[in-house]
Amino acid sequence: MGHILGPFGIYGWIKINPYTEQLDGLMKYSHWWLGNEDTEWKKVQVVNCRIYGTTLLAKLKEYADRTQASRLKGIQIAIPRDWLPELPEDGGNGYYWADLINAKVINLKGDDLGTVVGLFETGANDVLRIIRTDSEKKEILIPCISQYVVKVDLKHAQIIVDWDWDY
Repeated sequence: MGHILGPFGIYGWIKINPYTEQLDGLMKYSHWWLGNEDTEWKKVQVVNCRIYGTTLLAKLKEYADRTQASRLKGIQIAIPRDWLPELPEDGGNGYYWADLINAKVINLKGDDLGTVVGLFETGANDVLRIIRTDSEKKEILIPCISQYVVKVDLKHAQIIVDWDWDY
């Protein structure tokens, strides 16, 4: 749902880069889970939260000062899937970013371009971060727009794109 950019101020507030469609998307949850692949996930209580430019500021009950909050830099924020709003089942935009992570990406020629390792926003559109599966392990960035993303097949964890190796 987002990641922590670092501490804000001296009273334990943190600055967050939210992955939600709306900047205030995380503000409606009273608890978050913090962690990543290197740490154990921990439930925390959100005491206060507010929008600050293009980021979010939050005060967590468990973190009282800047030193404690600074240890959270780079940590991911998660919400249980069953807390999230229901997605449309009519074939519309029926997926969350988390649904796309680890999906195989192939182009219209059938070339395996790699695996989705993340997404980010540019302001104009979202961008898929793909790590190539060949020996080079290079990163490919593909705008997540209908011009390039032809089909998202969650059942087979596959994304078909109109993209070539030399783009």
